[in-house]
Amino acid sequence: MTIVIKRKPVPVWQRLFPFMSWLPQVNRETFRADLIAGITVAMVAIPQSLAYAQLAGVPPYYGLYASFLPVIVGALWGSSPALSTGPVAMTSLLTAASVMTLAQFGTEQFYAYVILMALLSGIIQMGLGVARLGVLINFLSYPVLRGFINAAALIISLAQLPAMLGLKLEHSPHFMLDVLHVIEHYSRTHIPSLLFGGSALIALVLLKRYTPKLPGVLIVVMITTIISYLVGFEADGGVVVGVIPQGLPKLSMPPLDLSASMQMLPAAFVIAIISFMEAMSSSKIIAIKTRTKWDENQELIGQGLAKIAAAFSQGMPVSGSFSRSALNLATGARTGLASVISALVVLLTLFFFTPLLHHLPKPVLAAIIMVAVFSLINVESIKDAWVSNRPDGIAAVVTFVATLAFAPNIQNGILTGILLSLVLFLFHTMRPGVVILGVNEQGILRSAKRYNLPKLHPNITAIRFDGELYFANVSYFEDAVLYLLGEDPDLKEILVVGDGINGLDASGVEMLRNLLDRLKKAGVGISFANMKENILETFDRTGLCQMIGKENVYPSVYMAINAIKEKLEGQTEGEVSDDSDEPELPDASQAAVLKDAS
Repeated sequence: MTIVIKRKPVPVWQRLFPFMSWLPQVNRETFRADLIAGITVAMVAIPQSLAYAQLAGVPPYYGLYASFLPVIVGALWGSSPALSTGPVAMTSLLTAASVMTLAQFGTEQFYAYVILMALLSGIIQMGLGVARLGVLINFLSYPVLRGFINAAALIISLAQLPAMLGLKLEHSPHFMLDVLHVIEHYSRTHIPSLLFGGSALIALVLLKRYTPKLPGVLIVVMITTIISYLVGFEADGGVVVGVIPQGLPKLSMPPLDLSASMQMLPAAFVIAIISFMEAMSSSKIIAIKTRTKWDENQELIGQGLAKIAAAFSQGMPVSGSFSRSALNLATGARTGLASVISALVVLLTLFFFTPLLHHLPKPVLAAIIMVAVFSLINVESIKDAWVSNRPDGIAAVVTFVATLAFAPNIQNGILTGILLSLVLFLFHTMRPGVVILGVNEQGILRSAKRYNLPKLHPNITAIRFDGELYFANVSYFEDAVLYLLGEDPDLKEILVVGDGINGLDASGVEMLRNLLDRLKKAGVGISFANMKENILETFDRTGLCQMIGKENVYPSVYMAINAIKEKLEGQTEGEVSDDSDEPELPDASQAAVLKDAS
C-alpha cells in the first residue's frame, strides 16, 4: 500500500490572517501564562538585541527596533505559537559579512545596506512561502548545516575579541587577518574592557550552569551597567552603548539600490535559508512538545513578513530564536500573544528606559554573544557524520573549512557545502549497490559474497539493484549484467530482484530495451520479481512488459525461482544459441562493476 500524505486545505481567510486560528482561544488563563512568558522573554531579548546589533555592525538601537514590530508580525503571521522572532547571532553575522563587501563597516551606507538586506531576504522567504516551496529547505543536508554552524560559531566568538580587549581595529577583507591583527596588537589591550568582558563571560557561564532559571543575561547587564557608571568606564576610554534614541522607530521606505540589490541577492538567499533553518528547528521542537501542528510554508511567510517589517522600521534581519523560543515555551507561553507582549515590553523600554542602557559596556555585549554561540559548537556532530557515512563527513568537514576560509563571506562556505553534498549524492547514485544473491539454509536470498552462499542454480544468477534506474546510472546497471555474461558461460537466466528499484526514467527504459535485445540474441533470459507498483506501471506504459513477457514478471521471488527452474528443466538438453548472435564481452570497466558487490 502506498501512503500519500495529504494536508487538509487551509481556508483562504486563515492563510491571510493565521492569527485568527489562535486569537479566539485567548482567555484569562492563557493571557496570564502569555503575560509571564512575554515579560520573561523580553528581559532576555533586550540585552541580546543590543549585542546582536553589535554583531551585525549597526548601532544598538537597530536591535531594539528589530525586537518590536518584526516580533509582532512574526507572531501574527507565523504558524508556531511559541516561536520567538527577533535578532539572532547567525543571521546577524551573515548580514555583517554580506554587507561588509559592499560598504565600509560603521558607515551610513553600511547601515542602509543592512536594512536593504532585511528587505531582500524577507521578500525571498515570503516568495518561497507563497509558492509553497518550504520543501526546498530539505536540500540543505544536516552534515553541511552542522559544518557551517560550527565554523560560524567559531567565527562569531573570535570576532568578539576586539571588543572584549577594548581594541579599535579596522576590519579587513579577510577574517583570519582580523584575528591576526588582534594577536599582533594584544599589548594595546584596554584592561578595564578586558575586566568587564572577562568577568561578564565568567558570570554568564556560571549563572547558566548553576542557576538556569534566573535571567542571567539581565542580571549581568544590570550589574555591569551600574559598575560602569560608578567607575567612569566611558571616561576611562571604555566603549559603551551610548545614546539610544527614545520613542518609536521611524517607519520609512527602505533605501533601494538596484545595483547593490543584484549583488546582495545570493547572500540574501543564503540568509533567508539559514535563518529559516533556525526558525524551523525551533518550530519542530515546539510542535513536538506542545503536540500542535505547524506549517513550514506559513512560517516562511511569517518570517519573511517579519524581515520586511524590520526593513520598514530601521531594523536588521531577524529570525526565529532557538534560545528565546525555548525560554518562551519553558515559561508557559500558550499562544502568539506571548511574543506580542514581549514586543510591547521592548516598546516601553524604547519610550522610558533607554537612558539606563547608556553605560552598558560593549565588552559585556561581546560576552553575551560568545555565551550564546558556545552552545552552537558541536564537534561531535561532524565526527558522527564522518563515522556513519563518509561522504556526509567529507561534506561537513569541507563546509567547515570553506566557511573559515571564505570568512567574512561565510555564505560562500555553505554554498560550497551544498554544491559538494549534491555532487557526492549524484556520484553515490551513479554507482549504487549491485548485489549477487545466494540462498541460505532457510531459503532466503542474501548477499552471496557477504554470507558465502551458493548460487540459486548453476544456470541462474539473481541480482539486486539498490537504486533508482535513471540517466546517471543506467550504464552501470547494463555493465553489471554484461559482466555476468562474460564471467559465467553456463548462465541461462538472470533474475532481477526489484525491491531496491524506486524509479525508472526514460533513459532507464531505453537501456532495458537495448539490454533485452542483446540478451535475447545471446540466448539468456531475464526475469523481474518484487517490482514496485510505479515500475510496473512504467513497464506497461512503455511497452517494456510486452518485450520482457508478462510471464517473466513475478510478484514474488519464490514464484520466480520455481517458474525459472521449471522452464530450464523443460528446455531441450544441449540447446544453445547461435554464436554469431552473442553480445560483445564486457570490457575491464564492466568487470569492475560487481567486484565489490556485497
